[in-house]
Amino acid sequence: MQLSRRTLLAAGGASVSGALTAGAARAAEPAAGARAAADDFDGLLARAETLLTGGEFDPSDPDFAAGVTTLDEVAEDLWTTLDRSAGRTALWADLAPVTDPGNFGQSYTRLRSLATAWATPGTSLSGSTETADALLSALRFTYDTAYRPDARESGNWWFWEIGAPRALMDCCALLRERLPAADLADYLAVVDRFCPDADRRTNSPTLSETGANRTDKAVIVALRGLLGRDPDKVASARDALSDVRDAGRNSLFRYTSSGDGFYEDGSFVQHDVVAYTGSYGTVLLGGAAYLLSLLAGSPWAVDDPDVSVMYEAVERSFAPVVFDGLMMDAVRGRAVSRERAGDHRDGAAAVAAILLLASGAPADRAERWRALVKGWLTRNRTTPFASLATLPQLALAKAVMNDAGVPAGARTTGSFVFADMDRVVHRRPGWACTLSLSSERISAYEAGNGENLHGWYTGDGMTYLYEGDGLGQFNDGFWPTVDPYRLPGTTVDTRPRSDLGTGAGTSTYRPANAVAGGAVLDGRYGAAAMELVGAPGSTLRARKSWFLLDNAVVALGAGISASDGRAIETVIENRSLGAAGRNRLLVDGVPQSADLGRGVRASRAGWAHLDGVGGYVFPGGTALRTLREERTGTWRAINTGADTGGSAEPVTRRYVTLWTDHGVSPTGAGYAYVLLPSASAAATAVWSHSRPVRIVANDATAQAVEDRRSGVTAVHFWGAGSAAGITASGPASVLVRRQGGRVSVAVADPGRTGSVVSVGLPFRVRSVHRADDTVTLAPGRRPVLTVAVGGSRGHTHHAELVP
Repeated sequence: MQLSRRTLLAAGGASVSGALTAGAARAAEPAAGARAAADDFDGLLARAETLLTGGEFDPSDPDFAAGVTTLDEVAEDLWTTLDRSAGRTALWADLAPVTDPGNFGQSYTRLRSLATAWATPGTSLSGSTETADALLSALRFTYDTAYRPDARESGNWWFWEIGAPRALMDCCALLRERLPAADLADYLAVVDRFCPDADRRTNSPTLSETGANRTDKAVIVALRGLLGRDPDKVASARDALSDVRDAGRNSLFRYTSSGDGFYEDGSFVQHDVVAYTGSYGTVLLGGAAYLLSLLAGSPWAVDDPDVSVMYEAVERSFAPVVFDGLMMDAVRGRAVSRERAGDHRDGAAAVAAILLLASGAPADRAERWRALVKGWLTRNRTTPFASLATLPQLALAKAVMNDAGVPAGARTTGSFVFADMDRVVHRRPGWACTLSLSSERISAYEAGNGENLHGWYTGDGMTYLYEGDGLGQFNDGFWPTVDPYRLPGTTVDTRPRSDLGTGAGTSTYRPANAVAGGAVLDGRYGAAAMELVGAPGSTLRARKSWFLLDNAVVALGAGISASDGRAIETVIENRSLGAAGRNRLLVDGVPQSADLGRGVRASRAGWAHLDGVGGYVFPGGTALRTLREERTGTWRAINTGADTGGSAEPVTRRYVTLWTDHGVSPTGAGYAYVLLPSASAAATAVWSHSRPVRIVANDATAQAVEDRRSGVTAVHFWGAGSAAGITASGPASVLVRRQGGRVSVAVADPGRTGSVVSVGLPFRVRSVHRADDTVTLAPGRRPVLTVAVGGSRGHTHHAELVP
């Protein structure tokens, strides 16, 4: 088994826990100012070992026995293939030459797996002298041959400064009682060369480390300090979390308003412009939890009062994007192309990080998190956590699952606009819908180092539908087999595209549009919009809006134009049916052929239904095209990364695709469709005829809907205009709800282009019950709200009015 570098990092300790360590963290009181003693170093190194192996556990427990078996199988394979000959030139034949950064980086992670198995009771290698000697020899070989202080960085800096030193320090912690002093000194010296502190990039000393990279390095420096019995090193690792060196500028315990880190609205950004909660954000959370637990009760305990930012991130940043234990792909960046790091595995890493953080968090928070996690673990029967977890992770998960006093929390519900990372998440009890947007502020995709080669349209409004019983939709061979030109929710130019990210380093693409985001009303309803600007080489333009309601998502498109002589399409759905699915598709109640390669061209379809997914309604009718096909691809075709590259083994999956063809070089084209997740065919037909949601505008000035059942009217204004009786003086997303004796209003400027927007309402308002400081009211028969949107970075402004 070979995991991705980020997954290896997490599984190697950045997001794991053990019951012994958890208890220590919970009971710990900081001992700031106490003098470091030998017992401090020895005790914390023992704790670091527990974080890797799980410490003591009952080997007869079926879950732990299964975990030991999994670890043993991985280790046995590595042990069998490890070259232990005197004249070797590499440790493993597939990682030659060992001087390549990707190869020595992966060699260290494999050695860590072997060392973990050696240190874990119950494995076939446990306590073996032969294994220990081979590990010591392999570490020495790698140092002498490739990773040594006089080497010069080449290739990907990450292997030199994070991947290799982290795995090396873990190996040293596990083998510390057998490791010759001279060898340890050499290994500490190489870490001092490439990761001397957590504050700066070694190969670019003027670059301050931020976000997950800072956390990764802090863990490395802490372990190096403990192994070298250097109290100043350990203190510097702790201080790096708060960025003491630069007066907190890059502190992990503060909200940022630009660049990398957690934002107050729950967004997490890495690499300055990429939505990365589910990858780098998880690494950061796991690394922080690890250090909080590792150093608890010691002279270096983390005592920054602003650590609460990390606690708040669990519910503010992670809970909305974890669905029954899986991590939504919209916030995993280029990691979606990694065969061995799917949404369930990154979700499991987040679960493990949250459980470890809970072990030392305030009781009220920890209780809520454990209930949240228990709900996730209980509902995820597609890829159970136990099949992904390490032994330490299992220890805390089992403690939660076996505690009758911890209830299984319900699914998170509500609407969330993460304005600072151009993501929108709408969650109902049985399903969730996530929108991946982009703008001049947030990248449409990230690619590089051979990863995410076909990610062209993942940020162009891709719509992820998570149906309660379909947790494998994006985890079961989706990315290597889906048609990358027909991602659900996108409007695309059908031109051929070249592979992305084939060179060294990572790169991002930010389109020229300003509008991406929306507004949330009462935490329950949402309006989102994105102005689509085609990538260089395409003149495509479109104005896209989504309205997120109780049981429906209304998608509208207007102003779709291009002049390149190519067909333009809007993709309504592209659903994987798995390897052999034959889910029934109805169009206007008529069953369509389940034969592969078949489809229909309906000139005026009113509705469609796909079994196991839900319904699709086309108000006013649409020219609908469908296709049922079998697609074959390889993970290698979308990821050739040095340590994340996929297999060349063909993967085949079946798909049903629904789309609208706008023709060649359209001018002012549009679309309208409604997603009814989990709806039956009968309910879809009824909805199509009863039209409980009315589309009242869909043009280049405004897109708007009225939901009669909930009393919600939602509009996105592309400029000054009027729709559904509501007026706006400029671009804005507006939602209004009349219920009982109150009127709720939400307003945002997702384009961040204005300073003030005035919103007129079509009914009498007497006064303000409550409102944000940015909102003022001129009451009367035609009341006007004046909203100071300038400087709010696209966030929602709220008011509750008295009619």
